Amino acid sequence: MDRQALINKWTPSPLTLILLGLIAWLWFRPPAEVSDGNRALPPWQVTLPDGRVLSSEALKGKVVLVNFWATWCPYCRKEKPVIDDFWSDYRDKGFEVISISVDDTPEKIAAWMKDKGYAFMAAPTNASVAAAFGDVSSVPTSFIVDADGHLRHTVAGQLHSARLEKLVLPLLKATPP
Repeated sequence: MDRQALINKWTPSPLTLILLGLIAWLWFRPPAEVSDGNRALPPWQVTLPDGRVLSSEALKGKVVLVNFWATWCPYCRKEKPVIDDFWSDYRDKGFEVISISVDDTPEKIAAWMKDKGYAFMAAPTNASVAAAFGDVSSVPTSFIVDADGHLRHTVAGQLHSARLEKLVLPLLKATPP
């Protein structure tokens, strides 16, 4: 086989290059749909892996990110460091995170969070969470709840720092100290 035939054989077509570029773009910055609202949520609670019960009532007065995820989800894995950094920067200003696993056991959640070094709260989903937020079938999906317990934003897709700043910071400024 001559050199030109070898080059032609291993040169990708323009369509292949476009598809690879699209896959890479989606991997690093997948699209997310953001919807706004202002509805009161019914009470909900979760049992943290250490056995403590966390209720929505205990979170009143804070802006809360309720993040639905799974350990097998690549977008969930990519957004966790962003969530952790944002939580570390703003938790003293009234921001809290509760990460709700859609399919893992408390033991697996605790081990995964410890392995990754995340300190924000994580718990498995349950019926009260499904009643409050609906049946979340796609991960990652996040809900931003204001200090009064009203659902203000829903993000279907991956979070990044600019999106968190845009959606959370105005709610933190509106929260009395």
